[in-house]
Amino acid sequence: MKTIKIRNKNKEYSVGKIICLGRNYAEHIKELGNEPSELPVIFLKPASALIYSKHPIEIPAYSQNMHHEIELVLLIGKKLKDANAVEAEEAIIAYGVGLDMTLRDVQDNLKKKGQPWTTAKCFDMSALVSDFLAKEEHKVSPEDWMTLKVNGVVRQREQLNKMIFPPARIVEYISSFMTIEEGDLVFTGTPSGVSKVVKGDKLYGEITNVASFETEII
Repeated sequence: MKTIKIRNKNKEYSVGKIICLGRNYAEHIKELGNEPSELPVIFLKPASALIYSKHPIEIPAYSQNMHHEIELVLLIGKKLKDANAVEAEEAIIAYGVGLDMTLRDVQDNLKKKGQPWTTAKCFDMSALVSDFLAKEEHKVSPEDWMTLKVNGVVRQREQLNKMIFPPARIVEYISSFMTIEEGDLVFTGTPSGVSKVVKGDKLYGEITNVASFETEII
Protein backbone atom coordinates (compact mmCIF):
# COMPACT_ATOMS: atom_id res chain seq x y z
CA MET A 1 0.00 0.00 0.00
CA LYS A 2 1.39 3.39 -1.00
CA THR A 3 1.10 6.13 1.63
CA ILE A 4 1.49 9.89 1.96
CA LYS A 5 2.75 11.70 5.03
CA ILE A 6 2.28 15.41 5.65
CA ARG A 7 5.39 17.30 6.77
CA ASN A 8 5.45 17.83 10.57
CA LYS A 9 2.48 15.48 11.05
CA ASN A 10 2.41 11.92 12.38
CA LYS A 11 -0.53 10.48 10.46
CA GLU A 12 0.01 8.57 7.20
CA TYR A 13 -2.64 8.44 4.48
CA SER A 14 -3.14 5.34 2.34
CA VAL A 15 -3.47 6.24 -1.35
CA GLY A 16 -6.49 4.58 -2.92
CA LYS A 17 -6.39 6.27 -6.31
CA ILE A 18 -4.70 9.03 -8.23
CA ILE A 19 -7.08 11.32 -10.12
CA CYS A 20 -5.49 13.41 -12.85
CA LEU A 21 -6.56 16.45 -14.80
CA GLY A 22 -5.64 17.12 -18.41
CA ARG A 23 -5.78 20.36 -20.40
CA ASN A 24 -5.77 22.78 -17.47
CA TYR A 25 -3.31 25.36 -18.87
CA ALA A 26 -4.12 27.17 -22.12
CA GLU A 27 -0.56 27.24 -23.46
CA HIS A 28 -0.14 23.50 -22.86
CA ILE A 29 -3.37 22.84 -24.76
CA LYS A 30 -1.95 24.83 -27.67
CA GLU A 31 1.46 23.12 -27.68
CA LEU A 32 -0.15 19.68 -28.05
CA GLY A 33 -2.67 20.86 -30.62
CA ASN A 34 -5.66 19.96 -28.45
CA GLU A 35 -9.02 21.67 -28.11
CA PRO A 36 -10.03 23.44 -24.88
CA SER A 37 -12.76 21.74 -22.86
CA GLU A 38 -15.68 23.35 -21.06
CA LEU A 39 -15.33 20.76 -18.29
CA PRO A 40 -12.17 19.29 -16.74
CA VAL A 41 -10.65 16.33 -18.61
CA ILE A 42 -10.21 13.53 -16.06
CA PHE A 43 -8.21 10.30 -16.13
CA LEU A 44 -6.87 7.92 -13.47
CA LYS A 45 -3.55 6.42 -12.49
CA PRO A 46 -3.30 3.39 -10.18
CA ALA A 47 -1.70 3.77 -6.76
CA SER A 48 0.95 1.27 -7.97
CA ALA A 49 2.30 4.02 -10.26
CA LEU A 50 3.25 6.19 -7.27
CA ILE A 51 6.87 6.85 -6.30
CA TYR A 52 8.55 9.50 -4.18
CA SER A 53 11.25 12.15 -4.56
CA LYS A 54 14.74 10.74 -5.28
CA HIS A 55 13.31 7.48 -6.66
CA PRO A 56 14.53 7.03 -10.27
CA ILE A 57 12.09 6.76 -13.17
CA GLU A 58 12.57 4.03 -15.76
CA ILE A 59 11.49 4.53 -19.37
CA PRO A 60 9.23 1.63 -20.42
CA ALA A 61 10.63 -0.50 -23.24
CA TYR A 62 7.56 0.13 -25.43
CA SER A 63 8.12 3.91 -25.67
CA GLN A 64 10.71 6.11 -27.34
CA ASN A 65 9.28 9.45 -26.21
CA MET A 66 8.59 9.90 -22.48
CA HIS A 67 7.65 13.45 -21.44
CA HIS A 68 7.82 15.23 -18.09
CA GLU A 69 4.69 17.03 -16.79
CA ILE A 70 5.08 18.92 -13.51
CA GLU A 71 1.88 19.47 -11.51
CA LEU A 72 0.45 20.78 -8.28
CA VAL A 73 -0.83 17.75 -6.33
CA LEU A 74 -3.65 17.84 -3.79
CA LEU A 75 -4.07 15.45 -0.86
CA ILE A 76 -7.70 14.75 0.05
CA GLY A 77 -8.44 14.42 3.75
CA LYS A 78 -11.99 13.09 3.87
CA LYS A 79 -14.62 11.22 1.89
CA LEU A 80 -16.46 13.44 -0.55
CA LYS A 81 -19.40 13.02 -2.94
CA ASP A 82 -21.47 15.70 -4.68
CA ALA A 83 -19.57 18.40 -2.83
CA ASN A 84 -20.16 22.11 -3.14
CA ALA A 85 -17.29 24.57 -3.54
CA VAL A 86 -16.83 25.10 0.22
CA GLU A 87 -16.82 21.37 0.98
CA ALA A 88 -14.36 20.74 -1.84
CA GLU A 89 -11.96 23.37 -0.52
CA GLU A 90 -12.21 21.97 3.01
CA ALA A 91 -11.41 18.45 1.77
CA ILE A 92 -8.01 19.56 0.44
CA ILE A 93 -5.71 19.17 3.44
CA ALA A 94 -2.20 19.36 1.95
CA TYR A 95 -0.24 20.24 -1.17
CA GLY A 96 2.68 18.67 -2.96
CA VAL A 97 4.34 18.88 -6.35
CA GLY A 98 4.67 15.93 -8.67
CA LEU A 99 5.36 14.50 -12.10
CA ASP A 100 2.76 12.95 -14.39
CA MET A 101 5.14 11.08 -16.71
CA THR A 102 3.59 10.50 -20.11
CA LEU A 103 4.56 8.27 -23.02
CA ARG A 104 3.79 10.81 -25.73
CA ASP A 105 4.34 8.50 -28.70
CA VAL A 106 2.04 5.88 -27.18
CA GLN A 107 -0.56 8.50 -26.23
CA ASP A 108 -0.59 10.06 -29.71
CA ASN A 109 -1.10 6.64 -31.30
CA LEU A 110 -3.96 5.82 -28.92
CA LYS A 111 -5.64 9.18 -29.54
CA LYS A 112 -5.53 8.58 -33.31
CA LYS A 113 -7.36 5.29 -32.76
CA GLY A 114 -9.86 6.86 -30.35
CA GLN A 115 -8.67 4.57 -27.55
CA PRO A 116 -8.07 5.31 -23.84
CA TRP A 117 -4.67 6.64 -22.74
CA THR A 118 -4.10 3.91 -20.14
CA THR A 119 -0.81 2.43 -21.38
CA ALA A 120 0.60 5.94 -21.90
CA LYS A 121 -0.23 7.18 -18.40
CA CYS A 122 -0.53 4.29 -15.92
CA PHE A 123 2.83 2.52 -16.10
CA ASP A 124 4.97 1.90 -13.02
CA MET A 125 6.84 5.00 -11.75
CA SER A 126 4.63 7.34 -13.81
CA ALA A 127 3.45 9.38 -10.79
CA LEU A 128 6.19 10.91 -8.65
CA VAL A 129 5.43 13.18 -5.69
CA SER A 130 7.31 15.36 -3.24
CA ASP A 131 6.56 15.48 0.45
CA PHE A 132 3.34 17.32 1.35
CA LEU A 133 2.74 20.57 3.22
CA ALA A 134 -0.39 21.04 5.33
CA LYS A 135 -2.77 23.70 4.05
CA GLU A 136 -2.86 25.20 7.52
CA GLU A 137 0.86 26.00 7.15
CA HIS A 138 0.59 27.46 3.66
CA LYS A 139 -2.46 27.72 1.46
CA VAL A 140 -1.37 27.61 -2.16
CA SER A 141 -1.64 31.03 -3.77
CA PRO A 142 -2.44 31.74 -7.44
CA GLU A 143 0.78 33.78 -7.39
CA ASP A 144 2.97 30.80 -6.48
CA TRP A 145 5.39 29.66 -9.18
CA MET A 146 5.84 26.07 -10.37
CA THR A 147 9.19 25.22 -11.99
CA LEU A 148 10.78 22.14 -13.54
CA LYS A 149 14.46 21.93 -14.44
CA VAL A 150 16.14 19.18 -16.48
CA ASN A 151 19.91 19.02 -16.00
CA GLY A 152 19.74 22.50 -14.45
CA VAL A 153 17.89 24.06 -17.40
CA VAL A 154 14.33 25.37 -16.91
CA ARG A 155 11.86 23.43 -19.06
CA GLN A 156 8.56 24.40 -17.41
CA ARG A 157 7.80 27.51 -15.35
CA GLU A 158 4.39 29.02 -14.70
CA GLN A 159 2.30 30.70 -12.03
CA LEU A 160 -0.62 28.73 -10.67
CA ASN A 161 -2.98 31.55 -11.63
CA LYS A 162 -2.75 30.28 -15.20
CA MET A 163 -4.81 27.21 -14.27
CA ILE A 164 -8.16 27.13 -16.08
CA PHE A 165 -9.83 25.16 -13.30
CA PRO A 166 -8.56 25.99 -9.77
CA PRO A 167 -8.11 23.26 -7.13
CA ALA A 168 -11.46 23.49 -5.36
CA ARG A 169 -13.35 23.55 -8.66
CA ILE A 170 -11.49 20.41 -9.78
CA VAL A 171 -12.35 18.54 -6.59
CA GLU A 172 -15.96 19.73 -6.71
CA TYR A 173 -16.32 18.49 -10.29
CA ILE A 174 -14.70 15.11 -9.65
CA SER A 175 -16.99 14.53 -6.67
CA SER A 176 -20.04 15.04 -8.89
CA PHE A 177 -19.47 11.65 -10.56
CA MET A 178 -16.96 9.81 -8.35
CA THR A 179 -16.57 9.33 -4.60
CA ILE A 180 -13.27 10.83 -3.47
CA GLU A 181 -11.80 9.23 -0.38
CA GLU A 182 -9.32 10.10 2.33
CA GLY A 183 -5.80 9.66 0.96
CA ASP A 184 -6.69 10.12 -2.69
CA LEU A 185 -4.35 12.34 -4.70
CA VAL A 186 -5.43 14.84 -7.35
CA PHE A 187 -2.93 15.91 -10.02
CA THR A 188 -4.13 19.27 -11.30
CA GLY A 189 -2.60 19.50 -14.79
CA THR A 190 0.65 20.75 -16.31
CA PRO A 191 1.69 24.04 -17.94
CA SER A 192 3.46 24.35 -21.29
CA GLY A 193 7.02 23.24 -21.85
CA VAL A 194 6.57 19.47 -21.70
CA SER A 195 9.35 17.67 -23.55
CA LYS A 196 11.23 14.43 -23.95
CA VAL A 197 13.55 13.02 -21.30
CA VAL A 198 16.31 10.47 -21.85
CA LYS A 199 18.37 8.16 -19.68
CA GLY A 200 20.70 10.09 -17.41
CA ASP A 201 18.56 13.23 -17.23
CA LYS A 202 18.28 14.74 -13.77
CA LEU A 203 14.98 16.46 -12.93
CA TYR A 204 14.26 18.97 -10.19
CA GLY A 205 10.82 20.46 -9.58
CA GLU A 206 9.33 22.82 -7.05
CA ILE A 207 6.39 25.02 -6.16
CA THR A 208 7.43 28.16 -4.31
CA ASN A 209 6.81 27.93 -0.56
CA VAL A 210 5.32 24.42 -0.88
CA ALA A 211 7.62 21.52 -1.77
CA SER A 212 10.23 20.18 -4.17
CA PHE A 213 11.39 16.88 -5.65
CA GLU A 214 14.31 15.44 -7.54
CA THR A 215 14.69 12.33 -9.66
CA GLU A 216 16.78 10.76 -12.41
CA ILE A 217 15.74 8.98 -15.61
CA ILE A 218 17.17 5.48 -15.95
